[in-house]
Amino acid sequence: MTRTRVLAALVMAPTAIAAILLLPTPWLAAVAALIMLAGLWEWLKLAGVDDSLPRTVLVGLNLLLMVLLVWASRGEGGFSPALFQLVTLAGAAGWVLSLLWLWRPGFSAADRPATRAFKLAAGTLAVVPAWCALCLVHSDGFTALGEAAEPIAHRWLLAALALVWAADTGAYFAGRHLGRHKLAPTISPNKTIEGAAGGVVAGIAAALGFGWLAGAGLPQWPALALVALVATLFSIAGDLIESLLKRQAGVKDSGDLIPGHGGVLDRIDGVLAALPVFAIGKEIAGF
Repeated sequence: MTRTRVLAALVMAPTAIAAILLLPTPWLAAVAALIMLAGLWEWLKLAGVDDSLPRTVLVGLNLLLMVLLVWASRGEGGFSPALFQLVTLAGAAGWVLSLLWLWRPGFSAADRPATRAFKLAAGTLAVVPAWCALCLVHSDGFTALGEAAEPIAHRWLLAALALVWAADTGAYFAGRHLGRHKLAPTISPNKTIEGAAGGVVAGIAAALGFGWLAGAGLPQWPALALVALVATLFSIAGDLIESLLKRQAGVKDSGDLIPGHGGVLDRIDGVLAALPVFAIGKEIAGF
């Protein structure tokens, strides 16, 4: 399994890096929307929407919401990022509230209409703000949609995603070799405090390294490290939320599309939570 996992990563990572660095923001936004909506497709199944037709309608409505956000942000004076910023902020607030969900996971265990509706709304609040945050970071404020963004902005998105990838990898290996104390045994028995700590260290290190490539000087490193710390912690929360959904649905993986990695949602759960936090932190810290 580890070998398959590594081989799949060796294919996915260069492809993702090339797309981030080479594609203009509108094209990357389209590709990212497809990937995130594929993750939402799996989220909806975990939430209890088994039939393909209702899931297709719900995914289509989320796609329509993305399109409407772009349309409503256009004006005679150019592209305004205000709506994208508001949605990103709402997404970050939603992930803060998700900590209450992790604290009391039992309230979503029963398969009731209200519980299913909550999970459906949570899926939209996870996917759409993360997509908005990705667009904002990639274009350095999304003020020039349709124009060539500065390559430095592209590198900042790479830094944001690299911290999540590094945190995931660091948590996997630290937990495997050092894990002794369970992090959330009722949600994900295999995750450990030591693994989470290893993930945090790896995530901060990746953010500093890729942030340096994006132009962050030494004076900006403390702020970048703080933003990376918070974003990494939320990436762990995103992973736990997906683990909770899978546990309540009685499945091991969200899908089987990616060899050794499970489904699309299994790969982007941390990204969905970390991106809004990183985008807001980047804006506040000014790097």
